Amino acid sequence: MKSQEINLDYILELIFEHSKKTKSKSELVGEVRRVIRASIGNRAKESLIVDFINQTNLNELEDKAGVIEAFFAFAQAEQRREAEELINDEKLNSDAAKRYITTSIKREYASENGTELNSILPKMSPLNPQYLTKKRDVFQRISAFVEKFKGVGGRI
Repeated sequence: MKSQEINLDYILELIFEHSKKTKSKSELVGEVRRVIRASIGNRAKESLIVDFINQTNLNELEDKAGVIEAFFAFAQAEQRREAEELINDEKLNSDAAKRYITTSIKREYASENGTELNSILPKMSPLNPQYLTKKRDVFQRISAFVEKFKGVGGRI
């Protein structure tokens, strides 16, 4: 038996098709959640896609291309907002963090190797007992961010 991976375009086309059939956003969200959870590669994008459905007037979108275009514009705006929030919450070096996140999104994973991750952390001695905890927490948040936003493009 051959299984096909469900890609993001398929999910967005499904949103378009189902939004024409049902006027209930909660039914649409339920159907889309079911499809996303069947797709390992898109599970991290579930909240992003659900937010898109809830915050967009799907009736104004005339075709599948319109849904895809609207989603990518929405996702890129969310990406910028969440990147700024992450940088501010963790008190990261802004320019270095933006470079590190942009590079991580391009290669579709965050890396702990090298000095990139260390350069974005707030000024703290590596001997400080909280240093490794901070580094791990920042890395986990950035990894989750990359999983959520890889493949959506845009600038940070």
